[in-house]
Amino acid sequence: MSCIEFIEPVVVAAQVASAFYDTGLLMVVKERYNVTSSNSSLTNSTDHGDNAQQTAVSDFLMIYGMISGFVPFLPAFFLARLGDKRNRKIPICVPLVGYMLSRLMLLLVILLQWPVKVMFGAAVVYGLFGGFSSYWAGVMALASARSDETRRSIRLISIELVYGIAGFIGSIASGHIFNMFYVSQHQGVMLVGISVFLYIFCLSYSIFVLKVPKTGRAPAILPHGQTVDNCGTGGSDNEPTVADGSLTSGTFDLISVVLLFAGAILYDVSVSGAMDILPSFVIKEPLSWGAEQIGYGNAAGFVIFITSFLGVYVFSKCLRDTTMIIIGMVSFGTGILVMAFVRKTYMFYIARALNLFALIPMPTIRSLLSKQVKGSSYGKIFILLQMSFTIASVATSPIFTKIYQATLVWFAGFCFILSCILSVLAIIPIVIVGYRTGRHGYTRLPSN
Repeated sequence: MSCIEFIEPVVVAAQVASAFYDTGLLMVVKERYNVTSSNSSLTNSTDHGDNAQQTAVSDFLMIYGMISGFVPFLPAFFLARLGDKRNRKIPICVPLVGYMLSRLMLLLVILLQWPVKVMFGAAVVYGLFGGFSSYWAGVMALASARSDETRRSIRLISIELVYGIAGFIGSIASGHIFNMFYVSQHQGVMLVGISVFLYIFCLSYSIFVLKVPKTGRAPAILPHGQTVDNCGTGGSDNEPTVADGSLTSGTFDLISVVLLFAGAILYDVSVSGAMDILPSFVIKEPLSWGAEQIGYGNAAGFVIFITSFLGVYVFSKCLRDTTMIIIGMVSFGTGILVMAFVRKTYMFYIARALNLFALIPMPTIRSLLSKQVKGSSYGKIFILLQMSFTIASVATSPIFTKIYQATLVWFAGFCFILSCILSVLAIIPIVIVGYRTGRHGYTRLPSN
């Protein structure tokens, strides 16, 4: 990688900025919908007021999430095609502009006391520039293009590790910064201001410092994992495929590709559905978290990136990719099942500890899919996967939210049980892929 600058500085700074923004947005929304202290007729009792606030906050987060997920659909696919054909910076840099502008809008909401619903417009701006779908697919495509297939799972999970460590640091710091620079009428202004500054840094680094290989070619793989690499001037798209340590060739296995997509989508719906509800869950009674506790809770989630990286590093030496994916899905399902019964803060951290391998499935599935296509199609295959996640999340987010609101009084953790069931269902197509590839190995799809 001597001919290319690392993408890690962008991943680190962007994720710290995102952690600051997430805490700031949630606290601003919580304050604006703090109906328990209003004179509304809905707040005849503390419990009634808390439930009304929960409904308002969860509705806001649902709409915001749906806009953020749906709007990037076409822009992200267009940016991915440009990245494959012209320059892999495009699907990274353009979304960073959207990130910066949308975070700037939250800063204005705080400073000028605009209605919090202005953030729906910020979500549209964020989406029109490609959003996370384009940004993360671009990062994964760049990392895949520069990695040996035999070690690609490690390379992709290492990017996830950097992402997770940055999120951990950002989440821990966010609550302290929020409280340290708290101003009653402008709460979160320092937190969001730093977030905007970090996105400016990311964009500047990506445009002026980051160097990427020419697109349309993948580095040729030599024995012992070495590559022929002249910053995009060498290599071929016709190299043999490496899968689970063995070379294969022949007609591609479309069924396995479809099954990988199915397993990934089910698992993503399971995770995103639970994570959509979690912010509302922790700010309600009996947990009733403040800014610092929210930061610590988010940080606990990012520790999973570290443990998942260690899991892949160790398991990849003795287990097949599909087995690692199943271990990750079982880990998440177990932890989120325990989360359904959390009533004390320490129980929350026990549930999170059980999720220690929950991040293994997604980068490993991406690694398996990248082994099916030529290097010139990495951007397209990753954006198709990311767009599948988007469609599924947009469709299921309101379902999870409405189920949460309907079960809020008698069992607020019901959605987490539903999430656990979906994670178990996601294991089924992965088991089938493991059986099929154990017999036939992997083969490469044509680039079109």
